[in-house]
Amino acid sequence: MTTRPWIVDDDLWTLIEPLLPPWPERSPGPRPVPDRLCLQGILYVLHNDIAWQLLPLELGFGSGQTCWRRLDRWQQAGVFDRLHRILLAELNAPGELDWSRACMDGPHIRAKKGGTDTGPSPVDRRKTGSKHHLIRDGRGTPLKVITTAANVNDVTRTLALVDGIPPIAGRPGRPRRRPEALLGDKGYDSNLNRRELCKRRILSVISRRGAPNIEGLGKLRYVAEQTFALLRQFKRLAVRWERRTELHDAFVSLTCGLICWRRLKKRRS
Repeated sequence: MTTRPWIVDDDLWTLIEPLLPPWPERSPGPRPVPDRLCLQGILYVLHNDIAWQLLPLELGFGSGQTCWRRLDRWQQAGVFDRLHRILLAELNAPGELDWSRACMDGPHIRAKKGGTDTGPSPVDRRKTGSKHHLIRDGRGTPLKVITTAANVNDVTRTLALVDGIPPIAGRPGRPRRRPEALLGDKGYDSNLNRRELCKRRILSVISRRGAPNIEGLGKLRYVAEQTFALLRQFKRLAVRWERRTELHDAFVSLTCGLICWRRLKKRRS
């Protein structure tokens, strides 16, 4: 990792720039801060977890309010989800995505300011929090993340995670959306979900409550902890500060894209 991870290199900017909505030619007010600098300001906040108003003006990112508004605007335009999907396709093309299995889990985070999709956390003394329902491929690459209140049961988001995987191109044939098998702990135990997964031609490898764990399941799911560690490297995701879920999801989607970008760069180097 570079000493300044918020710097957007030319190759990444080449992917992002066409996705950004254009500014009106005759917009009122002063000339807007360039998009690339605003994106670097957003990344600075994502990596360092500082308040928007503390964004260093000497770095040329513009004010925190400018970057915050640009983040909101880009999220409404679906920029970060599309970037994530493009990078997944870039990884899928050389076979870097492992479709033989997918793992799901739901880590909790503290929500300091409350807001939508927050609730009492059952693992944090009922402090207000949220949960990241995450599904990733067999190598730990994040495919889809859904943010809910901390007291939402994992089992209720199983099908939403599976169906939320975007169609990923990159290889001959139709874009792929389904893993061959889905792994989960006892929190995902549901006969209804097993039947629905079977209809989608997905093998469910999920431990049953009251029964011994499936032998070897822990070794297959070790990538879950790896993915959580990758997410936590971006300090803004360790604690939720945004009251609006869509702004928090903007950081989550951007982080997923950056994880894919790092893996793509590692493969190319």
